[in-house]
Amino acid sequence: MTPRRAASAPDRWPLPALALWLAAWAGYVVLRVGLQRPVAEAFGIVALLALVWAIRRGGTPMRRMVMALGFPLSWVLAAGLLPLPPAWVWVLLLALALALYPWRAWRDAPLYPTPAGALDGLREAIWLPPRARILDAGCGLGDGLRALERAYPDAQLMGIERAWVLRLLAGLRCPGAQVRHGDFWADDWSAYDMVYLFQRPETMPRAATKAASEMKPGAWLVSLEFEVPGWPPSVCWRCPDGRPVWGYRLPVAANQPGAVAAA
Repeated sequence: MTPRRAASAPDRWPLPALALWLAAWAGYVVLRVGLQRPVAEAFGIVALLALVWAIRRGGTPMRRMVMALGFPLSWVLAAGLLPLPPAWVWVLLLALALALYPWRAWRDAPLYPTPAGALDGLREAIWLPPRARILDAGCGLGDGLRALERAYPDAQLMGIERAWVLRLLAGLRCPGAQVRHGDFWADDWSAYDMVYLFQRPETMPRAATKAASEMKPGAWLVSLEFEVPGWPPSVCWRCPDGRPVWGYRLPVAANQPGAVAAA
């Protein structure tokens, strides 16, 4: 019997934020122009529906804050209440943002560094043999690789990062690891004994689907803070700061749909 995998819900960010900002500006224009009441009421209903939809799709508190602040900040700038910087400043900021967070990475987590020493003691909970191959999927600046090196000093550490700037910095900060540029969603996870993630709740079902289809029996999918929905963990270990580390040993048990076989 084929095990059922966690369903991957589509993530359309930043479309919810754009929809909310456009709805807010549409409502503002309607109030300023003073259209006929039926038209104004129709715009108000559309704006309200967009607001409800956007909040439901917001997901994390950070996203909701971005959605809430988008219109007020743009209105303040448009009204001239704050001095606007020169055009080259906006171009520089946009180039920097795209270098650190490419368009294709918008569905992944932003830069969430793994705290120093967060994985100290993890080896006692999840033992791996010497020279085990560990991937930090989306390694950012390399903080996760450094934490993994402290926990598994004899492992072969690999990191993959989509942003060129972050990949170069991670390579400099983690000379003992093999860091390369690429998309960890397109990477083949079958060669690794452990894949480490510090992502977002919305991306965990997709990670579970990929792990279940590619990772070899006995390998580990490990996630800092965010668990896989519907997968009972083989290990739930606590970081020194109290945050959970969820460990799932592959393969998914055929006689327990959606579950991971216990260690």
